[in-house]
Amino acid sequence: MDNSSLHLRYQSIRDRSVALTHPLSPEDCCAQSMMEASPAKWHLAHTTWFFETFVLEPSEKRFKPYNRAYRELFNSYYNGVGDQYPRPNRGLLTRPSMEEVLAYRSVVDQCVLDLIDKDALDAKQRALMTLGLNHEQQHQELLLTDIKHLFSFNPLDPVYDDSQHSVGQNPPPPMTWMSYSGGLTKIGYDGDEFCFDNELPLHLSYLHDYQLASRLITNGEYLDFMEDGGYENPLLWLAEGWDWRQRHALTHPLYWCWKDGAWFEFTLHGLIPLDMFSPVVHVSYYEADAYTRWSEARLPTEIEWEHAAKYHPVEGHLAESGLFHPRTVQDSGSHQFFGDTWEWTQSSYSPYPGYRIGIGAVGEYNGKFMVNQYVLRGGSCVTPSSHIRPSYRNFFPADARWQFSGIRLAKMPD
Repeated sequence: MDNSSLHLRYQSIRDRSVALTHPLSPEDCCAQSMMEASPAKWHLAHTTWFFETFVLEPSEKRFKPYNRAYRELFNSYYNGVGDQYPRPNRGLLTRPSMEEVLAYRSVVDQCVLDLIDKDALDAKQRALMTLGLNHEQQHQELLLTDIKHLFSFNPLDPVYDDSQHSVGQNPPPPMTWMSYSGGLTKIGYDGDEFCFDNELPLHLSYLHDYQLASRLITNGEYLDFMEDGGYENPLLWLAEGWDWRQRHALTHPLYWCWKDGAWFEFTLHGLIPLDMFSPVVHVSYYEADAYTRWSEARLPTEIEWEHAAKYHPVEGHLAESGLFHPRTVQDSGSHQFFGDTWEWTQSSYSPYPGYRIGIGAVGEYNGKFMVNQYVLRGGSCVTPSSHIRPSYRNFFPADARWQFSGIRLAKMPD
């Protein structure tokens, strides 16, 4: 990427992060709804801290931090950089104000853009720039998921996006089974542009013949599972999942509620009638796995998913639509591999054969999280389109529900 293109890409991504906070009040930007979520203000500051720490500091001979206290306040988990402010307490940071955080972003942005325009970045620093931009896109998605979780606790049913969200009038095409031949296949990133280190190295994996569902599972189909006693039948659940379901007395997906004799769903558009035809979203791995057992199927492996996704264009209902909610698929040729919801796989998040953790603090980005998590694939309605590809590996714990996660069925051929 030449300097002019890098300048434009940097400015565009950074501007979009701020634009995502425009519908929010200063109070909205400061609150934290759970340990796993972060305030919107913290997302803006942390992504700025990343560029200040990993790009400006090693590039400027007379580097001076914007505020030395920010090094700890906005460090997420990089032990190689120093101490971190406790994650569960980020909502207590009423200072710096949102105005001060935006000033911090402005100063750092100007310094970074000056380095780009002066062609003062070497190959390593440009690689860190690219990593930082992809990191910021991840936080754009997290900002939306975290705001949705925060708003869901408010009985006023706050609306983030006041554009009208229409409930699907027509059912999706009937679900069919798509067959794929097994054998040796290449898995991992196979290109010359950016990818995260967990997508590497490219390696051979063996597949048996398999089948995947032609689309995602809908709310109506998931409701059938619920009405058939899916949440009351321990035989459908992993032992750990059943304990989790009982401990939290769960009977439906996150953000569903029964009101006035009907099901509703809380969304970034507020509380809306449950759309029976759109993909079910905000289900945990435990719930997804239980549904597949009820369906006499299973979740795909991440290798199966990636192998199949390569046969489909990287397009779908992603963040650029501005409709931050899954929508009903109407075209039988659209199989929803990309966008709408992240798709749980049955694969544990672990390193590929030959994987090597990067040198220095940025080596903490992915490798140290490869335990007790499952891989999700495909992106969602809040994922930027330039941020997704067939080899992209997302990962969350089995009980995570606040992410835009859904279900695709898999099975062996009959």
